[in-house]
Amino acid sequence: MTTPLLPPVTIDQFRDDILRHLTYSVGTDPEHASSYDWRLALSFALRDRVVEPWFASTRRTWTEDSKRVYYLSMEFLIGRVLEDAAINIGLRDIAAGALALLGQDFTTLAEGEPDAALGNGGLGRLAACYMESMATLGCPAYGYGIRYENGLFRQRFESGQQVEAPEDWLTQRQPWDFERPESAYTIGFKGHVENVDGRVRWIPGETVLASAHDMPVVGWRANWANTLRLWAARPTTLFDLERFNRGDYAAAAEPEILARTLSRVLYPDDTTYQGKELRLKQEYFLTSAAIQDILRRFLKTHDDLRQLPDKVAIQMNDTHPALAGPELIRLLVDHHGIAFAEASRIARECLGYTNHTLLPEALERWSTWLMGTVLPRHMQIIEAIDAEHAQDYPARPAHTAIVAGNEVKMGELAFITSHKVNGVSALHTDLVRRNLFADLDRLHPGRIINETNGVTPRRWLKLANPGLSGLITDTIGEGWEADLDRLSGLEAHVEDRAFRDRFMAIKRANKAATSDWLAKRTGVQADPDAIFDVQVKRIHEYKRQLLNILQTIAQWQRIRDTPNGDHVPRVRIFGGKSAPGYAVAKEIIHLINDVAATINADPAVKGLLKVVFPANYNVSMAEKLMPAADLSEQISTAGKEASGTGNMKLSLNGALTIGTLDGANVEIRERVGPENFFLFGLTADQVIQRRKDVDHARHAIEASQPLRDVLQMIAEGRFSPDQPDRYHGVVDRVWNHDYFLVASDFTAYDDAQSQVDGVWRRPDDWARMAALNTARMGFFSSDRAIRGYMNDIWSVESAI
Repeated sequence: MTTPLLPPVTIDQFRDDILRHLTYSVGTDPEHASSYDWRLALSFALRDRVVEPWFASTRRTWTEDSKRVYYLSMEFLIGRVLEDAAINIGLRDIAAGALALLGQDFTTLAEGEPDAALGNGGLGRLAACYMESMATLGCPAYGYGIRYENGLFRQRFESGQQVEAPEDWLTQRQPWDFERPESAYTIGFKGHVENVDGRVRWIPGETVLASAHDMPVVGWRANWANTLRLWAARPTTLFDLERFNRGDYAAAAEPEILARTLSRVLYPDDTTYQGKELRLKQEYFLTSAAIQDILRRFLKTHDDLRQLPDKVAIQMNDTHPALAGPELIRLLVDHHGIAFAEASRIARECLGYTNHTLLPEALERWSTWLMGTVLPRHMQIIEAIDAEHAQDYPARPAHTAIVAGNEVKMGELAFITSHKVNGVSALHTDLVRRNLFADLDRLHPGRIINETNGVTPRRWLKLANPGLSGLITDTIGEGWEADLDRLSGLEAHVEDRAFRDRFMAIKRANKAATSDWLAKRTGVQADPDAIFDVQVKRIHEYKRQLLNILQTIAQWQRIRDTPNGDHVPRVRIFGGKSAPGYAVAKEIIHLINDVAATINADPAVKGLLKVVFPANYNVSMAEKLMPAADLSEQISTAGKEASGTGNMKLSLNGALTIGTLDGANVEIRERVGPENFFLFGLTADQVIQRRKDVDHARHAIEASQPLRDVLQMIAEGRFSPDQPDRYHGVVDRVWNHDYFLVASDFTAYDDAQSQVDGVWRRPDDWARMAALNTARMGFFSSDRAIRGYMNDIWSVESAI
C-alpha cells in the first residue's frame, strides 16, 4: 500500500499560503517584511504540507502495530531543511514561482537558513542521509539525538590559525521544530545504590529533564515521513528560591547551569576530568531519554516486555550510545522486575551496533572510577554483563573483557550487548573481523556483517546539482532519484560527444558559481578553467591533509623552477575543522593557511596554482563544492578510514578520485573502473609491514629529493618568516614519528598527481571518465544501505 501523493497546489494557492503565514505566523505584512520574515513564512507554508504525511505515517504505524527502528546518534548533520523538504514534497518550483510573484527569490531565502549545528562530519551526515532514506523507503523510524545550543563550533581563521566560536543557530526561530513538553524524562547522575526489599534502587544525586523537540523527516514524494527527536536538557528545579532570596544568585542557578551545560556543546574538550565527565553525562543523557521513550511507546499498546524485540530495533551509531544496553537492562530489571539474564537477552535482540572506526583513540574507554561515580548502577550492570559473558564463554581471551585495566571499553560493551555489529565498507568490515574484534568474532561467528555506507541522491544530486540532475532526467527519464541504479543508463550515452559536452558545460557552470562564492568568502580568485582539486573533511592526521599540502609545495617549487613548463592550472581547495584540543591538526590547518598566503601572493605562479581554505566547512558549503569539484582527494592512510561518504558525493557529481585503497575507495574503484580512478599508495597490509621498519620515514625522505626540499623549506621558515621555527614540530614528526606514512606515500602521490595532469590535458578523456563516475555510482545510495539494515539487522518491512 502506498500513501497517495499530496494534493496538487497551484502557484497562486501557494502564494496565498505564504502571505497567510507572513501575517498570522510571523506577524508582519509584505511592506515591512524582511528576508528573515519571508523565509519563515515560506518555511511554515512548506511545513503545512510536510505535517500531513508525517501525521499519516505516524497513525499508520500505530494502527498497524509496525515494528519501529530507533536510530541513536550523537550527531545528525542535517544541514538546511527548507529546500530539501521542498524538493522531497515536489514543491520546489511551485514555491519559487509563488515567491517570484511576491518579488522574492527562493534561492536567496533558502540560503539564509542557518545550518543546524547538530554534528561535525561524516558520522552525522550519514545519520541524516539514513533518516531521509528510511522515510523514502517507508521504514517506520525515530532518530534520537541531542538538541545542541551551540553545536561543535563556528570556525574562523585569525592569522591562519583556527579559532572556535559558538554556533548561534538557535538564536533564530526554528520553523521545523515542534516542542513536546509532555514528552520529558528525568535523567539521573551520581548518587548511590541501595538494596530495598530485594530490589536494587539507584538514588541519583543529580537530575535533569530531557525535553523532546521533534523535527519531521519527509521522504521522496512525501510517501512517508518519520521523526527526528532531539533532547534538550532542562533543570528539574528552575532555581533555588531560598538561596536566591539570600543573595546567593550563582548558587541558586546551579540546577539550570547543569542542565544547559549538558545540551550546549557537541563533543566538549575531554582533555580535562571535567570534560570527560560532561561527555559521559551527555552520552547517558541521550541514551536514557531515548530508552525511556522507547519503553513508554511500547508499553502504550503492549504489556509483555519480553516481546520487545518483536517491535523494537535500536541502532547505536558508533560507541557514543553504547550505554543503551546497560540502561535498557537497568530499566527492565530495576523498574519492571525482569531477571537479569532475561533482560540481557531482550536488550541484545533489540540492539545493533555500527562501528565507524579502527582508531584506538576513537573507541571510547572510560575509567571505572568515572563510570562508577557518574553512573554507579550502570557500573554494576556493566560488570554483570561482563561476568555473564565470561561465564558463557569461559575460554574467551582476557583482552576481550569489557572491564579491564581499570577501564570500561565501550567498543566491547557495544559488541557484546548487540545481536549484530556492522562495518561500513567491505575493507573496514574485514579489518573489524581480522583486527579490531578478532577474538569476539570467533566467539560470535556471523555477528559481524557489512553494510557499506551510502548517500541520499535527493540532497547530494537533486538539490546540490540541479544542472546535472536535469541532464540525467533528460537522458534517462524520471525516477532515478528513488532508484539510483538507473544511473547506469547514462553509460550508453557517454560515447555521445554532445552528452559529454553538456556534462562538462554543467561542471564548468558549477565551477564558475563556486569561484564567485570563493572570491566573496575568501578574496581568492579561482580560475574556473583550472582543475578544482578538493579535499573537504575533518582535519586529522590519518586523513593526511598534510600529504596534500606537502605535494602542493612541491608543485609550487616546480612551477618556479620551470616557469615555461607545461603546467596544468590547479586550485587546491581545503575544508574542515580540527577538534579544539587536537594540537597537531590545528598546526596542519595553520600550515595550510600559511602556504596558501605565500603561494597566492607569488606572481611567479599566478594563474597556475591557488590554495584556498574557506572557514567553517559545513553541509551548505559541501553543497557548493561537491558539484564544482574535478578531483576528489581521498588520501587517508590505508586501513584507517572506515568508509567515507564525501568520496561518494564527489564521485556522484562527476569528480575523479585520487586515493588509496582505503575505506569505500576500494568499492568505488571497483564500481567506476580502475581506469577511472587515480590509485596510489601502500595497502593496509603494506602499511603494517612498513611500520616494522623504525626508519621508514627517513628512508623515504632520503629517496625523494622533492620531499627533502619541501621539508627544508618548511624548516627554514619559508612559509612563516615571522616565526621561522613555527613548523619544526611538523618537520620532526615527518622525519621521526611518521605513523601515518606521509613520507612513504609521498612519491607515489606525487606521481599520481602527474597522471591527473596528463589526463586533464586530454579534455575528452577527462569528460568520459567523469561521466562514467556519475553513471556507475548507483550502488552508493543510502536507500540501498538502508534496505540492507532493514533486511540484515532490523527485520523491518517497508510500510509503503
